[in-house]
Amino acid sequence: MSRCAGAPVLTVLQQVDRPTPTTNPYLVQLFRALEPMVHLRYWSLRNALLTRYDVVHLHWPEYMMRHPSALGRLLRQCAVALLLLRWQVLRTPVVRTMHNLEPHEGGGRFETLLLRWMDRLTTRWIRINATTELRAPGTDTALHGHYRHWYAGFAKPVQVPGRLLHFGLIRPYKGVEVLIKAMAEVREPGCTLRIAGNPADAQMRTLVEQACAADPRISALLQYVQDPTLAAEISEAELIVLPYREMHNSGTLLLSLSLSRPVLVPRTPNNVALADEVGPGWVFMYEGQLTAQVVEEGLRRARAAHRQADPDLSLRDWDRVGEQHYRSYMAAIDQRRGRGRGQGQEDRAAPVGRDR
Repeated sequence: MSRCAGAPVLTVLQQVDRPTPTTNPYLVQLFRALEPMVHLRYWSLRNALLTRYDVVHLHWPEYMMRHPSALGRLLRQCAVALLLLRWQVLRTPVVRTMHNLEPHEGGGRFETLLLRWMDRLTTRWIRINATTELRAPGTDTALHGHYRHWYAGFAKPVQVPGRLLHFGLIRPYKGVEVLIKAMAEVREPGCTLRIAGNPADAQMRTLVEQACAADPRISALLQYVQDPTLAAEISEAELIVLPYREMHNSGTLLLSLSLSRPVLVPRTPNNVALADEVGPGWVFMYEGQLTAQVVEEGLRRARAAHRQADPDLSLRDWDRVGEQHYRSYMAAIDQRRGRGRGQGQEDRAAPVGRDR
């Protein structure tokens, strides 16, 4: 990918540590897509406070302030307050990706106050699906990119009939206990449940281990799952089941589709839009609580569906995503200089409709 003639190379401070082998592939692919256009500066409070950059890009800002100890948390929050003061005084353009509408876990009153301050300082919002409400002073759309290239080189075993899979970091809001309860009442012959991922805490680990001991149809791999193993786990599944209580943006859902596996998810505006985007037979939705009947019906619908060999993820190519982010950075700079668009307008240079 190349920049438009004369477009400047920007220095962007990313609110993310320098990538490691366990960094979220979404971020690694985004940074690769940005490299021809952007000089990336990775996160540290020293970099944020003492170096120069054109734009700061926030992803999950609450994690800047989290620490296991109360003292460590307070020190981080004080440092972030100083940092926000710097951005305010220097009028630093702040771009914020709306990965979640709210943090999944609360962090206390002081953290909430600091997050509200960040909201007020945000120059440009990036939504990664087309259904998130636009926010002032300006919102752009850069759809969550796919994972096809990331997993292209890994072995993909044949599908195991009846295999259901729930994968990813096992956190309370993802509803794994609801899935386990539903599985206990599933009577579909040959149906099994596989759970793969690292539990967020000891309570979640115990919950899954007890389910495996009680029901021989349930098995689990409770650890950080390396990419080759994850590709195999997803490929063996006949249906991915993601009964999240909160489902706005989901990299897990996009990863499942990137490996051409149908998914059962709650009905939300974003999931409805995604189902329409990728084509029939890939995203199956349900209303209300996940039950054994919902699981069995989802499996039957997935088996009976007529679908293309792969879902249509053409709107989620990373070259497109990188260019849209660069435009957002430039729009944020223009707004800080008084040349930006009005309240709540969306960047029309970053369309979300299909190219035909």
